[in-house]
Amino acid sequence: MSAPSLRAAFRCFAGCDGEHALTTPITRCPACDGLLSVHHDHGALARRTGPAWRALFDDRLKDPAWPEASGVWSKREWVAPGVARDDIVTTFEGRTPLLPAPLLARDTGIGRLLVKQCGTSHTGSFKDLGMTVLVSVVRQALREGAFRARVLACASTGDTSASLAAYGAAAGLPVVVLLPRGLVSTAQLVQPIAHGATVIALPTDFDGCMAIVKELARRDIVYLANSMNPLRIEGQKTVAFEVAQQLGWSVPDWVVLPSGNLGNAAALHAGFAMMRDLGVTDRLPRLAVAQAEHANPLYRAFVAGSSRVDPVVAKRSHASAIQIGNPVSAPRALAALAAMNGVVEQASEDELADACARADRRGLYACPHTGVALAVAFKLRERGVIAGGETVVVVSTASALKFTEFKVGYHAGTLADVTARRANVAVDLPLDVDAIADHVRALGAA
Repeated sequence: MSAPSLRAAFRCFAGCDGEHALTTPITRCPACDGLLSVHHDHGALARRTGPAWRALFDDRLKDPAWPEASGVWSKREWVAPGVARDDIVTTFEGRTPLLPAPLLARDTGIGRLLVKQCGTSHTGSFKDLGMTVLVSVVRQALREGAFRARVLACASTGDTSASLAAYGAAAGLPVVVLLPRGLVSTAQLVQPIAHGATVIALPTDFDGCMAIVKELARRDIVYLANSMNPLRIEGQKTVAFEVAQQLGWSVPDWVVLPSGNLGNAAALHAGFAMMRDLGVTDRLPRLAVAQAEHANPLYRAFVAGSSRVDPVVAKRSHASAIQIGNPVSAPRALAALAAMNGVVEQASEDELADACARADRRGLYACPHTGVALAVAFKLRERGVIAGGETVVVVSTASALKFTEFKVGYHAGTLADVTARRANVAVDLPLDVDAIADHVRALGAA
């Protein structure tokens, strides 16, 4: 089956009539100003059976060529089938490890714990999965004359800006990123600068930056690249595809992921539902959305049993990338939770830092956002929501190498709202082999 026989288009998430080509320069429904989603022609996709899809995708793993060496474009029929191969902008994102963590599972009573290491992607976060799709579609739209705005822009707390800047540079397109001043780590700040993006630091938080970039997009000055844009979700849903494929085309009992703007919750649901509907897998996993206590609007709505997520003023969190009080994808996340029998839990600053330290002591190197997800997984297991024999996949969204200040602060005991119970410090000893031998010998006897 050739890709041109398949199609995908924008549709209103709330159900307004009409479809729009993916190259249409819109990120909201023209009729109701609501969110958009990408609709695939499942009838055409179903002409290939579930086992045949599995075989095709497995074959591409064995002998990857360009662009199938990308974890996203190796599933291109399910993502953006109308994008011409010459317009694809890829850094071979995806194909990230699904790492077993047996010692951490034993420590916490989880039957089987695996960590999807999305931070091993090109710019160090899962954002690359969505950005390759968005920038590739933009490149095609510009070639076809469908876009007026050539500048790509985003609001960001770090990872989105790094990814957009990298893919924009690879496509030869100008990029503007709006960052909250003083709330982004040095490693995250230097990435868009190095890629040549115009970096604008504003005296506000993420939500304030988002309000500005949305207005710039409304004026057709920029094309919005935040996860409000459903093209991002199309790439990010491939996390679900990869997890199932790495488990032999089976589905875990639980997926736990940290979430701020809530697009990744919608993406996982889209991916797992697509596989089930096309006969590739037989069910959906349960979803646990993990939020930082300092930025927890979805958690508050879930506890209250509300069908609406009210904005909150996010407080400063060590999990800075999910420090978002007004998530644009809240309706999508609520739908994902309903479909996946999901739950929402929160983690305090102390809990997320301790979860990182526990994971690090077992060979992982967890960023603070992954710490939120791990802490939530531990809490759900303690309460019996996650049963003892179940398989749990925690999505690690970024490389901890971006958060060196957080790691150093933890072990120095200087992090706000954190009791560093597992802090480890360097030992000062004299230049005396016997003294060193005694110290090391004591470690072996412990």
